[in-house]
Amino acid sequence: MVLTNIGLQSPAELSRCPCGGTHFPEDHWQAAEGMPQEPSELIDDLVRMGLYKPETVALARTLTEVEMKEALLLRQIGGGNPERERFCQELIREAGGLDQVMAAAFGANATEFFSNTIRQGDFSRREFLKRVVVAAALVKIASCAEQPSGESAQQSPAADVPANLEKKDLTIGFIPITCATPIVMSEPLGFYSKYGLNVQVKKMPNWAAVRDSAIAGELDAYHMLSPMPIAITLGLGSASFPIKLASIQNINGQAITVAMRHKDTVKEAKDFKGFKIGVPFPFSMHNMLIRYYLAAGGLDPDKDVQISPVPPPDSVAKMTAGELDAMLMPDPFNQRAVFEQVGFIHLLTKDLWEGHPCCAFAASQSWIDGNPNTFRAVNKAIIDAAAYASVPANRPEIAKALIERKYLNQPLPVVEAVLTGQFEDGLGNTQNVPDRIGFDPYPWKSFAKWISAQLVRWDLMPKDKADYEKIAQEIFLTDVAAEVQKDLGKTPPSATERIEQLKYDSFDPKNPAAYVEEQIQKFKV
Repeated sequence: MVLTNIGLQSPAELSRCPCGGTHFPEDHWQAAEGMPQEPSELIDDLVRMGLYKPETVALARTLTEVEMKEALLLRQIGGGNPERERFCQELIREAGGLDQVMAAAFGANATEFFSNTIRQGDFSRREFLKRVVVAAALVKIASCAEQPSGESAQQSPAADVPANLEKKDLTIGFIPITCATPIVMSEPLGFYSKYGLNVQVKKMPNWAAVRDSAIAGELDAYHMLSPMPIAITLGLGSASFPIKLASIQNINGQAITVAMRHKDTVKEAKDFKGFKIGVPFPFSMHNMLIRYYLAAGGLDPDKDVQISPVPPPDSVAKMTAGELDAMLMPDPFNQRAVFEQVGFIHLLTKDLWEGHPCCAFAASQSWIDGNPNTFRAVNKAIIDAAAYASVPANRPEIAKALIERKYLNQPLPVVEAVLTGQFEDGLGNTQNVPDRIGFDPYPWKSFAKWISAQLVRWDLMPKDKADYEKIAQEIFLTDVAAEVQKDLGKTPPSATERIEQLKYDSFDPKNPAAYVEEQIQKFKV
């Protein structure tokens, strides 16, 4: 929004809307001539008259402040040199946003810098408030253009709000990765509020912290790796704590990334021998898939390489420092390694298993039992968001919402590359893979059985705990997800499981134990 050269318009001019309507009542038109010219007083009058809601002015103030902050920072650093200012604008975009640059430049004094400059400089408080009025007008105009009937956009989803929610204020833990897109985007894009919920998504440092906070009851619900509800429910690597997988967050969306120093030597799985490889967590699809890939290529994942858990946000730094030769990580960190020129994308995981699950939305059995209506509402919000995210045309908007510091805190080009599937691979190639990541929330029970089979194969689950049918039926809430999808007008699959086609074999969920034995015989590990 460019407001720099826009003067303060008369109330009559502000009230006329491109949709053709006039939004001042008759008595307001008569009073317009006597309205104050001082911006701060004018804002108060406009709110009192009902022309602008307080939240419209608050949004306008935020938008104007962002614009002013950028102008002030460019003036401070650019010194009036247009070329230098354009260079600074590029740096702001590369750094992931203005807030990060302001914090880096001025630290705890960033707010003080902005306030002092407004007060002392050419950007006076009057000028600032004038622009707030104009910005509020533009926000109002945009709102009217979207709602020709005159109804507020915030009123349209009211019919979806359940009247019997046990709890409205929720905290959902998440890891800052694109796999969490439906959970995270539902806060800034309004999917939670659409269903009567006030949700705070809380950034967590690693998956162990998510697990421990879940067991401790510090979170209402969680973004989890799809094997985690199985592992935690069965007490694998932690105390046993019953958790349900409510819906799948994303399918595909991962990659095997190799450090740039190996670009001339790594062509296939056998070339990974001796590597230090990072995965986000032992109980992850990433660990299962890298083992699947290496074993099929003739390597023993427990002897020929060293696989270690690495929090996704630390992965690029560890690769830069030479502590990782390769990694199978969630995005955007594969793309961030390319962006930083420290790694290249060796293989997208969709090429190992098209449509494989990665992350999930989960909640404890006790929380679901105590808050059944709230659970259904939050699951519905997330599944609704997943449907929105599955539309390619919506991805750029979603990327812009996700890059904020409190969410993914990543440069926009990195997140856009993942979500749109138009990306550089680090080897000089521009790829176009629209389904690099997908958002299909349906939790196939065959997913649960394949995961369980791999936990057994790699000695992460004792065979005597591998009741494949019970795990799939009790932990994956496939029927619940299907009901929610139907409520949203979607058509979920009628079957609950299917034969899964992987790169080197196919998985029949009717006999997971036989599949494990066949893998061992085929790949000798």
